[in-house]
Amino acid sequence: MTAQEILAFITEVGIVPVVRTASAEQAIQAVEAIYEGGIRAAEITMTVPGAVRALEKVADRFGGRIMLGAGTVLDPETARICMLAGAEFFVTPALKPATIEMVKRYSKVICPGALTPTEVLTAWEAGADVVKVFPCGNVGGAKYIKALKGPFPQIQMIPTGGVNLETAGDFLKAGACAVAVGGELVDAKLLKEGRYDELTARARQYLDVIAKARAA
Repeated sequence: MTAQEILAFITEVGIVPVVRTASAEQAIQAVEAIYEGGIRAAEITMTVPGAVRALEKVADRFGGRIMLGAGTVLDPETARICMLAGAEFFVTPALKPATIEMVKRYSKVICPGALTPTEVLTAWEAGADVVKVFPCGNVGGAKYIKALKGPFPQIQMIPTGGVNLETAGDFLKAGACAVAVGGELVDAKLLKEGRYDELTARARQYLDVIAKARAA
């Protein structure tokens, strides 16, 4: 798959669940629950103990049926390890050109974290496929995305932080190509209590919100 096809797939799904769990096993179960709910993309963060193992297992289990990403990727070495484990897209919390370079070398998708207009443009010029605007909720949420899209209509953006069932639609209407959702979807309490069916139900709710926002 080319970077263009990977990004088109993520954009079509419209949501990237950020899977940040207490164990690799929990991460795998969370991805399964999200998939059950109809979301065909997931980002497993490197803060999960045994994250690379979780990536490998999910890649083996789902093959090409889910767009799998690695999150909280801090350096090019980690990106390469995750790539070999089966990740197709890579999300970073901050801007590191060397990581962008590594991911682009293999025609995968890189989504570096940026916040200010200068960082957003720098990330784009360094080769980002899409810029993760983080932490978006702390600086005005959907209104901030709308403000950034004014001077940068050509830059694809995925907001992270402050995205929930109430705000997801607003972010898309403001010009985000997709949204990334962490604890509001992949709820640590639900995981701890093994209530995966509720996670599945929540995934469906998010897809409904996205479909409604796009129809409007």
